[in-house]
Amino acid sequence: MSESEHSPVIIGAGPAGLACAATLVEAGLRPIILDEAVRPGGQGTRRLASAVQPLARRLMGSKGVVETARREAAEDAILKACDWRPGNLIWGIFGDRLEILRDGRHEELKFSQLMISSGATDRIMALPGWTLPGVYSLGGAQVALKQHAALIGQSVVMAGSSPLLYLAAVQYARMGVRSLVVVDTVPRLNKMKAGIGMALTAPTTLLEGVSLLLELKRRGVRMVTGASPQRIVGHDRVEALEIQHADGCVERISCDAVAYGYGLRPETQLAELAGAQFRFDPTLRNWFPLIDEDGRAGPNLWLAGDCAQTGGRVAAAKSGRLAALSMLEARGNPALSAEMRALRRSVGRLRQFQLHMAKAFRWPHEMAGTLPDATIVCRCERVSAGEIRAAVGNIAGPVEVNRVKAITRCGMGRCQGRFCGQTLQELTATASGLPVADVGRMRAQAPVKPIPISASQSEVVHP
Repeated sequence: MSESEHSPVIIGAGPAGLACAATLVEAGLRPIILDEAVRPGGQGTRRLASAVQPLARRLMGSKGVVETARREAAEDAILKACDWRPGNLIWGIFGDRLEILRDGRHEELKFSQLMISSGATDRIMALPGWTLPGVYSLGGAQVALKQHAALIGQSVVMAGSSPLLYLAAVQYARMGVRSLVVVDTVPRLNKMKAGIGMALTAPTTLLEGVSLLLELKRRGVRMVTGASPQRIVGHDRVEALEIQHADGCVERISCDAVAYGYGLRPETQLAELAGAQFRFDPTLRNWFPLIDEDGRAGPNLWLAGDCAQTGGRVAAAKSGRLAALSMLEARGNPALSAEMRALRRSVGRLRQFQLHMAKAFRWPHEMAGTLPDATIVCRCERVSAGEIRAAVGNIAGPVEVNRVKAITRCGMGRCQGRFCGQTLQELTATASGLPVADVGRMRAQAPVKPIPISASQSEVVHP
């Protein structure tokens, strides 16, 4: 067996992947870590661009700067002990072989044990006008700030139902955006009802969220609660966001940028190509890979972090260590039963917190039923809500999202359904009158992200 086949392979250098790597290093192994990004860190722990570094204290606060420096130093120490390979796009998995694009060249890597921690992306519902320049996801607004040292606008509206809504708003307020409005689509009563469960499962996390809300109020940021976005207005770019208040009144908020989102959706394409099976979670109204309590999804496959089940940064790190201990156990190392039991309880509690939070920050699935027919759902292929409804009505036989995808091309573009897939799922269910679980999920296929034709024709490299 070659060295690359003997070493455990980890996809993703976020909290889950790095925690897994650290545990394997402790056991005397040198895991291979692959990540599409050139620097380590997941969405929540994304490293600041050099242009933003002088403003780090302003962005994160004194305590945040110290904690971040400590964490990044620990991450760097882990990576030095690993075979760290940044800038690697894993676009396919076939059996025990990864297909990789690196520096424009096609590489293959065989593995005997694979841990995937590909994280999650923003969960988006299509909206009239969301294709206008100046519209971002909440995560995209963070990337613009932390990685590109840029604000998405000077008059910004942030909307949706997600804890990320408050965090992104606080960060923009700290960086000097004076004209900032936060539109929280969830009524206060919903949060209060779910707050008891959140307080019982993860009180520290709940307090962090409350502190963000209090900071926004101290800074005088306008907070609108219980309103729903209706459309984004503009000609060549964003000019306003139109919202409907709980009492039915419609308001147009002038702005030059909008960031919105409704929580997270797991990045499961690689897990599916690696052989994972899936289950539907009715509370989160989403599909997740089937894993055991240690993150195992197959004989040589483990999943950790938000790609396995939404849980947040701390849960991701703990699930990464738990997966590593399970991988070591599979290699014949003595099981650390007591620690594994404690990690299972902790990860379970944090993921239970996410279930309570999902009740507070609802996915507004009912919005799909009210989308005007002219609304573009798939930005890549320019597929409208009306075309999807028509396709569902004309299907002979069982209605299923992949059949609708094949008819309309919704989800066949560059993003491969990452941003339109959730709306397609809800539209298909609404138009057919079927439960959303019964219309299925969009299946993954290689390449999971676009690759140049030249790379597929180049000589295969076996690292």
